Amino acid sequence: MLESLRGLGYSLPTALADLIDNSIAANSSEVAVHLEWAGPESWVRIVDNGDGMDDASLEAGMRFGARDPRAERAASDLGRFGLGLKTASFSQARRLTVASRQNGGPVVCLHWDLDLIGQESGPEWPIFEGPASGSEQLFAPLEQMEHGTVVLWEKLDRIVTDGFGATDMIELADRVEAHLAMTFHRLLDGYQPTLRLLLNGRGVKPWDPYLMGHPGKAFESPEYRILHTTGVTVQCHVLPHRDMLKPTEQEAAAGPGGWTQQEGFYVYRNKRLLLAGGWLGLGDGGKPWTRDEAHRLARIRLDIPNSADADWKINVLKSAASPPVRLRSQLNRLASETRDTARRVFAHRGHIAQVSGARSNAVAEAWQVRRSAQGTSYRIARDHDLVASILNRAGALKPDILALLRLIEETVPVQRIWLDTAEDKETPRTGFAGAPNNEVMETLSSIFEALVKFRGLNPTEARERLGRTPPFDRHLELVAALGVKDTQ
Repeated sequence: MLESLRGLGYSLPTALADLIDNSIAANSSEVAVHLEWAGPESWVRIVDNGDGMDDASLEAGMRFGARDPRAERAASDLGRFGLGLKTASFSQARRLTVASRQNGGPVVCLHWDLDLIGQESGPEWPIFEGPASGSEQLFAPLEQMEHGTVVLWEKLDRIVTDGFGATDMIELADRVEAHLAMTFHRLLDGYQPTLRLLLNGRGVKPWDPYLMGHPGKAFESPEYRILHTTGVTVQCHVLPHRDMLKPTEQEAAAGPGGWTQQEGFYVYRNKRLLLAGGWLGLGDGGKPWTRDEAHRLARIRLDIPNSADADWKINVLKSAASPPVRLRSQLNRLASETRDTARRVFAHRGHIAQVSGARSNAVAEAWQVRRSAQGTSYRIARDHDLVASILNRAGALKPDILALLRLIEETVPVQRIWLDTAEDKETPRTGFAGAPNNEVMETLSSIFEALVKFRGLNPTEARERLGRTPPFDRHLELVAALGVKDTQ
């Protein structure tokens, strides 16, 4: 049974997170994780300053399923199945040792060794007193502590495999840090955080999926309480487009899985992240939404109490959740609205045109998107100020210009753009990105002339309209210079 349970699907980061849950449940304010590279003798250690355990509590904790998952638990408890310590540990190592002490009490220590199971003479499972021979010094931190617990993994057969070296251990530590920074970010954040995490002696900094407080955010909803539940809340976020982020912010905001993988719902229990991204099987017309580039800026925070574990089908790994049927319509509506906003931000590179009054506040968009039963088509707006002005002055060339526009519309390389976007993980360069000022000015001047001479606006009105129009709203100094020489 033990060998079978090793294949539950833990990775090292998720296994360590499970052990940190136990430390938090034991009221720890600091947890130190250490990954030591020593070839086949490598080890992993987790030290916390929690309440600790006495002999009876430790023996119960080392048993499988020592607690009934149906039993009511404290509201702050992060556990459920009574399996995490053992299954998470054995998923990575063959030897598990736990030493602990309560305030003022003696140090108690037990260890499992999978290599010794099956060799015992009696019917009892071989849980051994004390640390394994040669490992005693690794529990030295506990001697200096009033209370706390040390968990030690040795014989790391699922980590130190053939060809695994010191460089691999460093890369693995980076992945562990990223996962812990994400999983416990709400406990690590703030002026006086409730938890301090150390990895190889260095503090783990929280990763904020929502870029709270960033001035470029397109949308941040109030916190909604979901009807017909107790303690389930939702907050919807649409992140800034990458064009509005500094390079360092872009990399950080992408998260451990990258922009597309990190979109969707973030499910928390007691501020501990269970699920990072994905749409929980929600969708339109019975078809679940998939993670795609167009909606990658949408992230939704969802909090559930630990009393709802069964309703939400939380699994042993704390990596899957499924909303109850009675709540799906509410979540679907909130998610759909957030996805729509995220799509508009993505399509307009962070600049969303106003739904009403667009013609009085900005120049009409050059492209129109038309959706029908036959599919989606892209058309150049014939009433765009510059297009309409050219057509009005075209004379005998007007049919040829209309034919050229139709040719452009019918040959938009949609699939090529889609492929490039998917491969590059970014929209193709538009909006005069990287273009010299003289190129931007050529287009600006033509539109300005069309607004003044064709639409009849005065120069001030034309400049104001262009200043509200993407992408020229990013070149306000050029807009301000329009028509100035003509009036001097």
